[in-house]
Amino acid sequence: MVQLTRRHQTISLTKQGAVSGNLRINLSWRMRTSDFNDRAGRGGLRNPLRMFKPEVVQAQGPAMVNVDLDLACMYELQSGAKGVVQPLGNFLGNLNEAPYVKLSGDDRFGSGSGETMHINMDHKDDIKRLLVFVYIYDGTPAFDRTHGMVTLYPSNGPRVEIELHERAPQARSCAVVMIENVKGEMLVRREVKYVYGFQAELDRLYGWGLQWGRGYKEKV
Repeated sequence: MVQLTRRHQTISLTKQGAVSGNLRINLSWRMRTSDFNDRAGRGGLRNPLRMFKPEVVQAQGPAMVNVDLDLACMYELQSGAKGVVQPLGNFLGNLNEAPYVKLSGDDRFGSGSGETMHINMDHKDDIKRLLVFVYIYDGTPAFDRTHGMVTLYPSNGPRVEIELHERAPQARSCAVVMIENVKGEMLVRREVKYVYGFQAELDRLYGWGLQWGRGYKEKV
């Protein structure tokens, strides 16, 4: 396992021979330990998978909300084509045709929540850059209440982990990792940059140049 941190930010998929087949990316999260009471903690120990289910957290007001983190990706291809793959608007992508990125639900929890993404590395030469990001669907800031983890599973070599552990209580989106084709070498670079807004703000931060409108997820 390789963990990308502030001190160790980049890894080459090319050098570890992971530039063919599918690169799987998974988003998981759990409540921070300090937010569990003793009973919930004991329940998590008895049932470890329960720790990674969306939990109910206290919002800014008296209402209780589900933390609904979504995994998404902005893409730019060598052809100049740009776009986004995300649950909002049902832009789920395509693995065998452009953009060679596709979202799928995480079957472990029985819901198509957009927590797993696949990238077709057989088309690495068609890819210029991919920005993998996470956003909170309902807009309630909750990154400070969750411990998120994005894990990359290359076709060869160790998995790559990026923790989302910075305290960013007002953030609604986080640019997690950039996958970039640099002179034929596929590099993975840790970003972990939080923003208060959503996709449009990440777009401006990275100069993507897309037009954004309001979108909705299909209910599951």
